[in-house]
Amino acid sequence: MRGEPSCPKCGGRVRAPGLFADSWRCAAHGPVHPLQPIIPPSVNALTVVVGRAEVPVWMPWPLPVGWLFTGVASAGDDSGGGRATAVACSGPGPLGGPGELLLIAEELGVGLGARYAGIPGPDPGPRLRVAGPPQAKVLAAGRPTPLWLVDGAPEDRAVFAGEAMGRWLWAVTWPQESGLLLYDELVLTDLRDAGSEVDLVPCGALSPRLLG
Repeated sequence: MRGEPSCPKCGGRVRAPGLFADSWRCAAHGPVHPLQPIIPPSVNALTVVVGRAEVPVWMPWPLPVGWLFTGVASAGDDSGGGRATAVACSGPGPLGGPGELLLIAEELGVGLGARYAGIPGPDPGPRLRVAGPPQAKVLAAGRPTPLWLVDGAPEDRAVFAGEAMGRWLWAVTWPQESGLLLYDELVLTDLRDAGSEVDLVPCGALSPRLLG
């Protein structure tokens, strides 16, 4: 696991603000909101991310039967707070076998969602199939939220994106068939509003998807 901040768009090293720059910088992408080191999933790790997040921290709640919280990531620094969050959950897939889900909330241009989706970023807009009806819907913080398939994603995953609470919402599933989870109006809770219920989240082993 990385022990220092990295670029949310490519995972490369970033340079901290200093005498000649007032923002974190990646050699390839310029100013970025740094991705903080990924640590093993725990209620404490989740609480830290929730406490500093300026964007939603989405989680299916209640979790689907047999599913566990398997990691959280945050992009941003102490001065500006979390500008992107990613929550990983894992459990039995709807068609059998293991399934994984990443839910990413982020401000425009951060690029963390596109990185996990496996597509050029930073945002999904040009790749959304918005000409027709949405392919999936979730209930995000009590609001019906349409999600569209994102073109160009690798064949090993399904990628959906839309907007919730004024921020991008990405849903990435492995394998592709696990995207069926999103066809049943999955209920998402912003953990910033969950209070003490965060203490009840069941934790599993760290998802390697967060390190990708």
